[in-house]
Amino acid sequence: MTARIGILNISDRASAGVYEDTPGQTCLALLREWLTTPFEVDYKIVPDERAVIETELKRMADAAGCCLIVTTGGTGPAPRDVTPEATTAICEKMLPGFGEQMRSVSLRYVPTAILSRQTAGVRGHTLIVNLPGRPKAIRENLAAVFPAIPYCIDLIGGPRLETDPVRMAVFRPVAG
Repeated sequence: MTARIGILNISDRASAGVYEDTPGQTCLALLREWLTTPFEVDYKIVPDERAVIETELKRMADAAGCCLIVTTGGTGPAPRDVTPEATTAICEKMLPGFGEQMRSVSLRYVPTAILSRQTAGVRGHTLIVNLPGRPKAIRENLAAVFPAIPYCIDLIGGPRLETDPVRMAVFRPVAG
């Protein structure tokens, strides 16, 4: 069975074609670099509109059957930054440790990381992770939390994701 992964870039300007979608492409490149499990991608760019984000997250999780959805953008304090609110609204369980870890890592690089509101949550058999919108921060943040993502997907009943341990070592407890 091939895994499905959703990539949702949330950006008014990218959705309007004003600038290139580098955040979403950064996520895709990292997933291709790290994962050895074959996967299909459900890829979308939407504006910073809470109802649109919620609808797309539900579609990717429920209809498309994505085991993982990574979002980019909309996690700051600006009025149009509503990605965490949309994620919280559609998830059954929130996983605040993801946001805590991402902020902790980002604080090594920029003091404004405390303004970030990234979070993660579970909807059914889908893990949703909010990432920032800048490619450098996406790499830093996703690398910080990815070691826990395959095991989380195991726990919520998703497909087993394997990685190239040289490129991305993940953690799974040893049975026994």
